[in-house]
Amino acid sequence: MELVIDNITKKFGEKLIFDRASFQFEKGKIYGLLGRNGAGKTTLFNCISQNVSLDDGRIYLNDKDEQIQNYDNTDIGFVYTTPHLPAFMTAYEFVRFFVDINREKIKDIQRTEDYLLSVGIDKEDHHRLLKDFSHGMQNKVQMLVSLMVQPPVLLLDEPLTSFDVVAAHEMKEMIIHMKSASVIIFSTHILQLAQDLCDEVVLLHHGKLRGIPANRIHDQDFEREVVQLLLDKEELVDESIS
Repeated sequence: MELVIDNITKKFGEKLIFDRASFQFEKGKIYGLLGRNGAGKTTLFNCISQNVSLDDGRIYLNDKDEQIQNYDNTDIGFVYTTPHLPAFMTAYEFVRFFVDINREKIKDIQRTEDYLLSVGIDKEDHHRLLKDFSHGMQNKVQMLVSLMVQPPVLLLDEPLTSFDVVAAHEMKEMIIHMKSASVIIFSTHILQLAQDLCDEVVLLHHGKLRGIPANRIHDQDFEREVVQLLLDKEELVDESIS
């Protein structure tokens, strides 16, 4: 399966965000989306999740037989930078409720306690209100419910930045475990994280998308090359760097 970005254009007022941008994201790979502040990384995620409409072009899923599949936002897991959780539910109540309404999508349903413990939320915190959780703990819950349903596409907007070292390692392992079943894209400003976790890096610059393949990610000059590309005033061409 592939997530296909096909010649998309998007403007906000006079600001051009995507200029006939195209890219194909494959299932079984983890993609790091890099771009300068304001480049449109979150907007791309909002377009993929159908929270924001396109001006032109289309986004679709392509199955193994190259048949175009329509999708809706239930096929997209979206982990936001700022967690979107019900403030007046406890962590236990929320996860139990999430399981109840998604039973058909969740394989091998576990106990609610085990889900929470799996992302490092201690037992004494299971019945605390989510509004009283730290930002990092809220992010763990948000990440947990996205991983539980294993959506065809998983979008992670600046993940792991609020986690401690142990929790970040646990989340990385969970993301890697999921990649065989999903297209996974995460936006990040941390180049080292992209190098550690990604199969491919995608640059968003001047409204275009450009891929850097795995065999270049660990090159000694990778960081310098990425910075130079993002500083370049010329538009990127929508293709992978050879």
